[in-house]
Amino acid sequence: MRAPALDMFDLRILRELQQDGRLTNAELSERIGLSPSPCLRRTRRLEEEGLIASYQARLEPGRLGLGVLAFIHVHLERQVEEAARAFEAAVLALPQVVACYSVTGDSDYMLHVVCEDLDGFAHFAHDILMGLPGVRGVRSSLALKRVKESGHLPLDHLRPVATTDSAAEKTGSEMTRPKKPA
Repeated sequence: MRAPALDMFDLRILRELQQDGRLTNAELSERIGLSPSPCLRRTRRLEEEGLIASYQARLEPGRLGLGVLAFIHVHLERQVEEAARAFEAAVLALPQVVACYSVTGDSDYMLHVVCEDLDGFAHFAHDILMGLPGVRGVRSSLALKRVKESGHLPLDHLRPVATTDSAAEKTGSEMTRPKKPA
């Protein structure tokens, strides 16, 4: 997939909102060096284009009684589209599954699962997951500790294109000032 054409202000907006999605437009515009109106227009455009998918609070699973985090590799009985669709539809209804990916390699899917404890995980893996349509087998790994989990995407590979906003949209610090006569 080709990277979108973004200028330095677009990239600044994305970086700032990844760090704090609760920024007001005034705070965001100040941080990126653009006046509020063009900042809001750009943010809305990034949302409409799907570059900003959503805003959400990041909850702490352990503090909410979800002490077990697991990664489960799922093998389907048959690798046909019908079986995959049935499995995917069933997984969408499971609140314990916080992420599901179709993957390459030895398994067909990888699930990121949270449960309250080991008994809850055992019930989920044996009674629920193994009962889903087309599941032949599962292999799970329990996380012992979380080393990193930011959810932030790297943006350094994106090279900004020339800024498209007029000088009137920029704050005084961005505008080129006339040179004083010598």
